[in-house]
Amino acid sequence: MGSFSFSSGNAAQVLRLPLHVLGLVATRLIPRSRDLWVFGSAAGIGEGAWALWQVAAANGERAVWLTGSEKDAAAARRAGVPSVPKGGVRGFWLTARARVVVVTHGAGDVNRYGTAGSFLVQLWHGIPLKRLGLDSPVTAKAPVNLPGLAPLLRYAYRRTQRRIRLLPAASHLVRGRLESAFGLSHDRIPVTGEPRVDVLADGSAADARASVEALVGPTSGAHLVLYAPTWRDGAPDPAIPGPAEWATIVEALESANAVLVIRSHPLGAGEYAPPPGTDRVRRLGADLIADVTPVLPAFDALITDYSSLIYDTALIPLPVVFFAPDERRYAVERGFYGRYRDLAGEDAATTWGEVARRLAIVLLDDSERARRIARAQDLSSRVHAYRDGRNAERVYRAIRRRLAASRTTKGKE
Repeated sequence: MGSFSFSSGNAAQVLRLPLHVLGLVATRLIPRSRDLWVFGSAAGIGEGAWALWQVAAANGERAVWLTGSEKDAAAARRAGVPSVPKGGVRGFWLTARARVVVVTHGAGDVNRYGTAGSFLVQLWHGIPLKRLGLDSPVTAKAPVNLPGLAPLLRYAYRRTQRRIRLLPAASHLVRGRLESAFGLSHDRIPVTGEPRVDVLADGSAADARASVEALVGPTSGAHLVLYAPTWRDGAPDPAIPGPAEWATIVEALESANAVLVIRSHPLGAGEYAPPPGTDRVRRLGADLIADVTPVLPAFDALITDYSSLIYDTALIPLPVVFFAPDERRYAVERGFYGRYRDLAGEDAATTWGEVARRLAIVLLDDSERARRIARAQDLSSRVHAYRDGRNAERVYRAIRRRLAASRTTKGKE
């Protein structure tokens, strides 16, 4: 069962309403610094915030990372990054004072009560396939069946998102999705590419594999296959295999000399418990590696349902085996941008038996592997306007231009 759902999150926001009001009043009184930047990410020291941090630091910006746990604080110390806990008084003060606030998931990546009035940069954490924000019915899911509460939550969400001053898009196609999902005007969503995937431009497959094996154990030259199911708003994962399915999976992995590496969504908690006596299945959860993007080149194939990793791995490119056991239900409850089958094709698997058969062909048949790689390359050409590893630089320049324009406008008033 997942550890979080939109309804529980919305309930928490309602309970925190007095703090939001106090924060709004405080940020109107506290003057913002002209040069302080604060960064945060629900994934820890990683994602696009880390890529942009490095560019900002190289350009001499005064920046602080706001951490959400001791684990994040330790990672910041190892990286030589100045950090402060986001939840304390100092975390609020720094967020309220910062001119630029950078997040990857939401205002809770930093101190959520201090973002009003900042130049808020929302980097997001992947190209959306499933509908999100204002486009998804689950975003404003009410914790209780109270008339008028859902519309109120939707209104509050829209108002909150209007604080975003810049939201980078990977391409013009993706830009349209983000405009709709966040309710933002065209000018706030520049096509710069996503900083989070810069690391894939020159990532070494050998180095990535060594990093994966350091976390999951040696694999003796076997094919590495990543399985990444998406989050289902706290509901049970319908793809968790039973005993017979595990036997089928292990048999297929052995015949193809492959190791399946399972990465459940950080907000999910799938009970993937392979049968004892096999080393063909390993786990690579967020507790082992917060940001999986840098190690994606280690893998020979991806198995997933609706994850944005489909778009990330297209940059490598990796062949994808699509596995959608609940496609119809998910389309109704969450929805997709476009038709799922336009992306996955008509051969998307619905059972682990089908996944095992398709995976074996991908790993052992060169022509099928080439076909799926070509599909990934075509997808990459459609959703990634830039593939040069300089997305964070473009985002940084866009921020600096808009800050300069803002100062010029204020100077004329």
